[in-house]
Amino acid sequence: MTSNRAFTSPRLRRLFCSLFIVAAAVAALGAFGSSDPSGQGSSPERTTTATKIAPWVMEHTANGQQAEFFVVLADQGDLGGAAALPTKNEKGRYVRDVLWNKSQTTQGPLLQWLSERGLEHQSFYIVNAILVKGSREIAEMLATRSDVARVEGNPHIQNSLPQPVPATEGASQPGAPATIEPGIVYTHAPNVWALGFNGQNIVVGSADTGVRWTHNALKPHYRGWNGVTADHNYNWHDSVHSGGIVCGPDSPQPCDDDNHGSATTGIAIGDDGGANQIGMAPGAKWIACRNMDKGAGTPARYIECMEFFLAPYPVGGNPSQGDTTLAPDITINSWACPTPEGCSVNTLQGAVEAQAAAGIMMVVAAGNAGSSCSNLTDPPSFYAASYTVGALNTGTDSVAFFSSRGPVTVDGSGRMKPDISAPGTNTRSASNSSDNAYTIASGTSMATPHIAGAMALLWSAIPSLQNQIDPSRAALNNAAVHIASTKCGSAGSPNNVLGWGRVDILSAVTSGIPTPTATPTATPTATATATPTATATPTPTPGPITLSARGKKVGAINTSRLKWSGATSANIDVNRDGVVIATTPNDGSYDDSTGTTGQASFMYMVCEAGTQNCSNIVTVNFGP
Repeated sequence: MTSNRAFTSPRLRRLFCSLFIVAAAVAALGAFGSSDPSGQGSSPERTTTATKIAPWVMEHTANGQQAEFFVVLADQGDLGGAAALPTKNEKGRYVRDVLWNKSQTTQGPLLQWLSERGLEHQSFYIVNAILVKGSREIAEMLATRSDVARVEGNPHIQNSLPQPVPATEGASQPGAPATIEPGIVYTHAPNVWALGFNGQNIVVGSADTGVRWTHNALKPHYRGWNGVTADHNYNWHDSVHSGGIVCGPDSPQPCDDDNHGSATTGIAIGDDGGANQIGMAPGAKWIACRNMDKGAGTPARYIECMEFFLAPYPVGGNPSQGDTTLAPDITINSWACPTPEGCSVNTLQGAVEAQAAAGIMMVVAAGNAGSSCSNLTDPPSFYAASYTVGALNTGTDSVAFFSSRGPVTVDGSGRMKPDISAPGTNTRSASNSSDNAYTIASGTSMATPHIAGAMALLWSAIPSLQNQIDPSRAALNNAAVHIASTKCGSAGSPNNVLGWGRVDILSAVTSGIPTPTATPTATPTATATATPTATATPTPTPGPITLSARGKKVGAINTSRLKWSGATSANIDVNRDGVVIATTPNDGSYDDSTGTTGQASFMYMVCEAGTQNCSNIVTVNFGP
């Protein structure tokens, strides 16, 4: 049994028409058993058939129509053993082997059944499922099988991608930035570069509309470019197999049919070596998979790209050639599969969880549904395995009006989302219109690559965290600038508006006290105006500021309540263990949710923002 990347051609189409008529007659008599190698299909079972077929499939196969749908097998791979494996290579190989072997040993009867009837189909293994094009009768026959868990739709959905506006092109043009982009600065990424960490040794995968790989800010960071020649094998895949408005189907090299993919990739890793320092982790490399055709995606395209990232294979190849050692460390996912358009709640869940089990950090946009609560409803944004990103108004700690919020109700979990937030408005990045073109856009799409780049910085700085999903998420969450909101539930951190708050990658890196490595040649030079002075650890000087603090448990989380008096500045820098963790209005109090539980101890000091006019040091101790 082989895994096909494009639909199998129906060689027996005329014969199938006859078989279809016969099958329909047999169905009317309730005699499905002759078409079912498992021997299932009695009348009582037909009663439950409809519950296994998604409403979208029923709707789109009405009146003799044919539609594409996933046949999800009941027997799925168990990835529980991956958690105990220490390295990414071990995790990836284990996950791929378990899932591949499961598909090989279970899909055979179904694939034979489909081939005998000349039905178009495509096999997947990251989710043990087969994409089929067929009629209502075919869907019902498949649903009666005991080895089939459910039949779900493959709708063509249109992502509402942010509409960029042109920015000044080229560093030589008037108005081109002479410093690092404001969103990058606000996360304190340049301070991490200054420590010698810029994402080196980390690979970021872009799942989007593609990438203009020749762009000046992207080409030097493409894993498929060695400075002289390009090799797209294992570095690029196109899951658009028909149509292709700009790039055509099955593009043999990276191509972006919309500005979106080039922009999101640029925010994560972009830098042209000159004035266009648009990316969080310019020392990282990128690879890409096109999962949308000018914003039009399908669950099949999304899953195919996740399968490629789990184990990349050559251009024009197939998953049997997959090499997990070439998998990316992190993926950017600024796309959605809206449930109102027919995406089932859990179609993508297994693929997302497989990436996490393999040590791949899947960073996902929360969506742009606006300010209502519980509007974070589109897969994969609400999955626990997704690291979900909300958007801030760039340069502030206020939520962008469009950023989707939790709690998650679409799957009945009540899960808190988003997980963390990043700058997402008026973000300048690469364009697909030329190799030195730039655009400006807003959306959680723009916030998401800030977090992907931040994770690349964290992993380059603290190798012991690399590909360890839960500890790495905790490191970013605990170091975030916590922002309270009462809008959609609890006012503390985390909350359903901004999650754990604004990412502060310097705090995350320095909390782990990494040992600097030699600075790579790709490290950009941060200008003095771009480096935030508030992140430097101040030396206390005598002053009128008096600080007191006490500890409390909030939902089992160690939380320090700080109170101060005597400061006259508008804003206050809050220091925990010698690192600025927040800049907050000078209202005399601040609650620090440390993200820890059990026994712990923290030292605090507050200073007038950007100065060395600081308070006394207070230690807060927490018991077990």
